[in-house]
Amino acid sequence: MPDLIANSVSNTFQVNLSDLENRLDPHFYKPEYAELIDKLNNSPNSKLGDVVKFSSETWNQKDHFEGTFPYIEISEIDLSTGAIKYIRQVPISEAPSRAKKIVRSGDIIVSTTRPSRGAISFITDENDFSIASTGFSVLRGIKPDAEVSLEYLFWILRQKFILRQMEQRSSGGNYPAITEDELKKILIPTPTENEQEEIVELFKTALANRQTRIQESENLLAEIDSYILNELGIILPEKDTSIEARMFQTTFQELSGRRFDPKLFDTHSKNLFAAVENAQYPKEPLKNLISHSAAGDWGIDEEAEVKEDQYDTCLVIRATEFDNLYNLKLENDRVRYRKIKKDKLKQLDIQPYDLLIEKSGGSPDQPVGRISLLTEDLFENNTLCYSNFIHKIRVDTSRVDPSYLFCFLKTIHNIKITEIMQSQTNGIRNLIMGEYFNQSIVLPKLDKQIEIGKEANRRRFEAQRLSLEANKVLEDARAEIEQMILE
Repeated sequence: MPDLIANSVSNTFQVNLSDLENRLDPHFYKPEYAELIDKLNNSPNSKLGDVVKFSSETWNQKDHFEGTFPYIEISEIDLSTGAIKYIRQVPISEAPSRAKKIVRSGDIIVSTTRPSRGAISFITDENDFSIASTGFSVLRGIKPDAEVSLEYLFWILRQKFILRQMEQRSSGGNYPAITEDELKKILIPTPTENEQEEIVELFKTALANRQTRIQESENLLAEIDSYILNELGIILPEKDTSIEARMFQTTFQELSGRRFDPKLFDTHSKNLFAAVENAQYPKEPLKNLISHSAAGDWGIDEEAEVKEDQYDTCLVIRATEFDNLYNLKLENDRVRYRKIKKDKLKQLDIQPYDLLIEKSGGSPDQPVGRISLLTEDLFENNTLCYSNFIHKIRVDTSRVDPSYLFCFLKTIHNIKITEIMQSQTNGIRNLIMGEYFNQSIVLPKLDKQIEIGKEANRRRFEAQRLSLEANKVLEDARAEIEQMILE
């Protein structure tokens, strides 16, 4: 009870009547926001609506384009840099209802849905005259009397003290949004022209340093598959995309008792399997190396009322936690905890160095069959489980090193062999587990496996370190600029 009272007191605050705006929701008046505004008001500033023009130019989905149009979605904005990762060419006949806003070179687009995430981008000449979602506000041109540059405005909009103002002025539940009227009230610091140039230069330098580290990281990751394939003597076939190469025949005997989709039997698929079979070391079906195998369990809601002696609260690993580049990405704000029956956990028998296989899910450009390794550190603070879209295996460590197998199967996924072993129904991809377990695993002697696993993981860890360092460079620049403006 004392803790409850203390928490209630800490969430209580007063607001002067003279400070009330045209809204009464308590979130807007939290002291932390008031303190931020006070700091901003200690230096020259202007409201965003007094600095920049807002564009209302829209597309009627009939004019300007023939066949397809370039569509910018909120999800394609890189939250670290503001770059647009991908612009999709969408058939006009399939234009989403939200595809309305025309954007031009020099515009700044600001996501008004969950705006505190910072999905803010600058439209370059390359993306001139694209169509953006109505989930963006379009800022077009600095007003004549404003004392800020367009480039400075873009970078400063991505600062935390701006995003927190957007958070303050948003409303809604799980997907808070900000109106353009509220967005126009955001306070923008207006330092001198020299200070603005210094801030822009700080960001540009940080961005260049970040890109150098990102490139080094990507180079290391790109080399891992080649390293493993070379060590095992696997030579990948070149893919022939000609019409002749895409036509093939097979025998009824080969089809008998198997699925009928052509992917399994086309020439390139057969050549990929043959490349593994021609490796310079012995091979063994994966199923012969498994000592324990179990499907997952999603459990029940963490808040459900149950007999506590029959359940454990577990961090349940989902397919969304599988990281394409590294291993698992368990972020505190995204992980899910569920109640799992203790007798079920006993059956699953989850231990360090078990491997998890993504068996269902995926997307049009993301095959299932990704692999992860349960390292010892994951068990330090949590009881682990995994969802029913995931399958767990444990291998005989006298025959195969788990770290090596993780690296090998990750490479097999990357070179698209795993994609051959899946089916798709209603938009969901499913790994055909029988085929997956029958695939050949290349097995050098155990000491060679350990050597390969260690080197592949060393490169992966170094790539991850460089990636984290790259993001820190940008965060350090943001912190320095915040200190320049607020302190």
